[in-house]
Amino acid sequence: MLVRKKSWLALVLVGLGAILLGTLPMTSQAAVLHRNGATTADWASWQGELSGDRFAPGTPVTPQNVSHLSESWAFTLPRITGTNPSSQPAVVGNTLYVGSNDAKFFALDATTGATVWSFDLTSVVGPVGSTPDPVRDGAAVSNGVVYFGDTRGYLYALNARTGALRWAIRVDPANPDVQETGSPTVYNGLVYIGTSNDENNFQETNLNYPCCTARGQVVAVSAATGAVAWRHYTVPAAQATGTWPSGATQYGPSGVSVWTTPVINPAAGLLYVGTGNNYTGSAGQADSVLALSLRTGKTAWSYQAQPDTYTTTCDDPALAPTYCPAQAAGNAHDWDMSSGNLYQAGGRTILGMGDKAGAYRAFDAVTGKLLWTQHLVANPSTEGGDGGIVWGGSTDGHRIYVATWFANPGVMYALNPATGAIEWQTPTPADGCTTGGAAGNPSCQLAFTPAVTSVPGLVFEGNADGKLYAFSSSTGQIAWQYDTVREFQGVNGVPGFGESLSGIGGVVVANGMLYVESGYYPLFASTEGTVLLAFKLSGS
Repeated sequence: MLVRKKSWLALVLVGLGAILLGTLPMTSQAAVLHRNGATTADWASWQGELSGDRFAPGTPVTPQNVSHLSESWAFTLPRITGTNPSSQPAVVGNTLYVGSNDAKFFALDATTGATVWSFDLTSVVGPVGSTPDPVRDGAAVSNGVVYFGDTRGYLYALNARTGALRWAIRVDPANPDVQETGSPTVYNGLVYIGTSNDENNFQETNLNYPCCTARGQVVAVSAATGAVAWRHYTVPAAQATGTWPSGATQYGPSGVSVWTTPVINPAAGLLYVGTGNNYTGSAGQADSVLALSLRTGKTAWSYQAQPDTYTTTCDDPALAPTYCPAQAAGNAHDWDMSSGNLYQAGGRTILGMGDKAGAYRAFDAVTGKLLWTQHLVANPSTEGGDGGIVWGGSTDGHRIYVATWFANPGVMYALNPATGAIEWQTPTPADGCTTGGAAGNPSCQLAFTPAVTSVPGLVFEGNADGKLYAFSSSTGQIAWQYDTVREFQGVNGVPGFGESLSGIGGVVVANGMLYVESGYYPLFASTEGTVLLAFKLSGS
């Protein structure tokens, strides 16, 4: 039900006053400030809220009735070699917004899955050849406009009701292979988004490639026009530094992509985002937590977890000795930072953020002081640095919930927000690859892939074994599970097949329903399309 205008205004005034007085929990601040006309039952952005809590307080799904969740509908996405559907839906009112890996973006009826409208990205970027542009990031919906990026580095603004194009810009036309993996965050008339790219893969297949010149950045653009308000580069411009053994010119520093989604602290006027590794050189803000001014993009404070210079040549024993100079120094990690969570504990606002090495850190959100670190992975180099926390955690104000990826197995953790102490931990069930649709499949792995989502009393997380799990938020006991590795008949008339639960995003809880994508890495070699799934309580 929509919030009445008078009540919404009263809530905003109360919330603003509470921020000034410092009396509201961070989750409540975000719930008031980031609605942009949406109701508390909506999920209008990747984080769910400005604070990045990924917490849905108003859902009717509870520990008592979660066992009654059942599939409501499936929407089939095309299977295209080299792409993985991973656009987390946004839901406002009865409309769901989601990108596809065939260069299309859809608005669907959130109750039935029926297509409301679709937008073809090739009308902006032109023909895309044999591998279409997937929309990898999740949309943000604000004031009747839906914002999202694509893997050609374009940021789009569409009319949320009709799908008509408002504007589109290439966020960084100067860098090679620029793309949007992290989702946009909209606040106070600006759209904030980071840039990433695949240049770290080029040299492995072409030793004559002059690696590398890409520059990660955070960009703020006008929500109304797409005009760039500011850019924050995470690494200095690359310069020629010598030659590679092939004779190709060597450039550096480079890389430091921003493939995560920013979170916002309106009271402090700050944006927080995590960064990735250097490709070449060591200068810049690699593997760092950044606090940037919302108004100017200048660094308020930063924290670097470790030096890290990595390209995929570092994984090739034949190339690493000469094409991965950082390996000899022990600094070729690929230990990027994930997306953050803002919350309050001990009378202060805290920013928590995990990394691919499996460490979760808590900082004073205003000063940047490191408050505590919890290491969750015994060997941070597991699976080449993919053992830890990849897409992000969730908090309900009582605990922080984070999951590890290829940690053999992945584990769901609940942390004390004030101290980082582990309150409970639940590994992915040992029979995940021997039961259900994944049984006997050689691609199956026990790994918690997506970002975590929580509701009162429950934590939702998907696994690379294709199963969706709900955990008790107080004990970690599995309260419900659903095997997505099966055939589905899409409401769009196309048969589909579920596989690994999608990374980049996670479970979305909105207006009494749950939504999640199934068909991420590692794939199980089906020939049918992958699926966006919707769940509801039986009888609702």
